[in-house]
Amino acid sequence: MASQTLGILVLSLLSTASAWTTFTVPHTPGADDTPGLSSAFNNATYSITSNATILFQKGITYNIFTPIVFPTLNNVEIRIEGNLTYPSDIPTIQAIVGSSVSGKLTKESSHLQAFRRVFRVPGGNNVTLRGSTDPVSGWVDGHGQAWWDANQQTNRPHGWAFSKIKNGVIRDMKLFKPIAWNFATSGSSDLHAFNNQILAISDSDVSSDYLVVSQISKSMSAAPGVPFQYRWFVNYHQVTHVGLQLTLSAHFKGFSAGGANMLFENNHIVNGDDCITVGSGAKNIHFRNSVCENGHGLSVGSLGKGGMSLMFRTFSSIPLVYSFMPTQKNSLYGARFKSWTGGNGLARNITWRNIEFTKVVFPIYVTQNYWDQGVGPKPNTTSLNNTHIEDFVFENFSGTINDTPGYVEGSCVTDPCWYFVPGATGKEVIIFDLYPNTTANILAKDISSRTVTGALVEVMCNSKTVSNDVGFECTDGPFVPTAAGL
Repeated sequence: MASQTLGILVLSLLSTASAWTTFTVPHTPGADDTPGLSSAFNNATYSITSNATILFQKGITYNIFTPIVFPTLNNVEIRIEGNLTYPSDIPTIQAIVGSSVSGKLTKESSHLQAFRRVFRVPGGNNVTLRGSTDPVSGWVDGHGQAWWDANQQTNRPHGWAFSKIKNGVIRDMKLFKPIAWNFATSGSSDLHAFNNQILAISDSDVSSDYLVVSQISKSMSAAPGVPFQYRWFVNYHQVTHVGLQLTLSAHFKGFSAGGANMLFENNHIVNGDDCITVGSGAKNIHFRNSVCENGHGLSVGSLGKGGMSLMFRTFSSIPLVYSFMPTQKNSLYGARFKSWTGGNGLARNITWRNIEFTKVVFPIYVTQNYWDQGVGPKPNTTSLNNTHIEDFVFENFSGTINDTPGYVEGSCVTDPCWYFVPGATGKEVIIFDLYPNTTANILAKDISSRTVTGALVEVMCNSKTVSNDVGFECTDGPFVPTAAGL
C-alpha cells in the first residue's frame, strides 16, 4: 500500500524545464485527502512550497476531513479545479475545534492548532488561491445547513486564513454553505481578491420563499455530472430575480480584511453577517464593483471591545474606500461603522462611495455604542473617551429602505432583536449614534432614497454630538439635506 501511495505521489508530480513544479493532490475515495497533501510539504525529494502549483484536479471531489495547514509559501499557486467537501459530522468537528482551542491536542489534531480555519496559509510571497471559472467545478462545500438547522454555533470551524501574505491573489473561488467565517487576510499586504462567490444561505426555512425554491428545484432537469451546488446556485438566482428573500440562520462573514493595500472587486457574497469587515490597523482597503446580499453590509469594526485601545488610521492619500457601485440587496445594513461601548482609540479617513441598495433596513449606520444585545443589557461604562472618529464620508447612495412592518432579520434570536435601535421607526436612511466631543468631519452627501412602503424617509442624529454640517438636518425626524449634502 505504501508503494502504491508513493507511486501516486510520484506520478502526480510533474517538473518542467523552468523548474516549476505541479503537484496533483492524491485522492482516495471515502478517505481523508488532507494527509496526502500534508506529507508532500516535507518531502526531501522535491519541494512544493516554492515555484509550484498545488492542484486539486478537475473531476474529483476531495475529502477535506481535517484542516490543511500550509507552510510558508513562495511563488505558489493553489488551484482548485475539482470540488472539495468538508466533514458533515458536527460532533466530530466540534471535538477537534474544542481540543485545539483548549490546547489539549490529540496526536491526530496536534498539527491542526486552528481547525477554526480549515485552510491556513500562515505566510509567504506571491501566493495565489485560484478556483475555477467552470460553473460545475471548483466548489467548496462546507455542509453548513445542518449547523444552521440546529442553530449550532459552538466550536464552528472557519474557512480560509490567508495571513501574512505579500503579493497575494484570491480569485474565482466558490464557497457553498460555509459553516462560519470565510476569508481572513490579517497581516497581508498588496492583495487582490476578485471574481469570488460565497453562497451562505439556508434552504430549510419553511416559508413561502423555500417553497418556491423547492418548486424550481423539482422543475429543473440537471445534466449528468452537474453538482448540486450549481443547481442550487441557479435556483437561488431564479428566486431572487422574482424579488423574494430567503432567511439566514447563522453568522458568517464574507471577507475579514486586515492588513494593507488590498483591492476586493467583482465578488458576489450572499451571507448572514458582514459582507466585508475591516478591523483595527487596516490601511488602504478598497472594495468595489461587487454584490452583497442578505447580510450586514460593508462594515468597519467592531473596534474597542472591552475598553481596548486601538488605532485605525490611513495616513496616505488613499483612504479606506468602499466605492464604484457596490450593490446591497435585502441586507440589514448597507454601510456600517461600529465601535464598542467604552472603547478607546481613533478611526479616521474612511469613505463609503457610490453604493446602490435595495430593501436595506439601515442603509447608513454609525454607532459608538455597540454591544452584544444577545448576551445581556447595555454595559455600564464610566469611560469619557470612547472611540473617536474623524473624516468619515458617505457619498452618492441610492436605493430603497426596507420599512416593511413586522420585518425580522434572519439572525434575530432575541426579543428585542440584537439590532434594535431605541426610538427608530425603521424608515431612517441615516442613523448617527454618537457621543459628544468624539466626532470630527462626518458627512453624508448625495443621498437619494425612498421607503418600500412609500412613507417619508427619516434620519436619527443628535446635533449635540457633531461639530460640522453633516449634510442633512441633524435631528430625529424627516431627512432634509443641507447645502453640504447636495
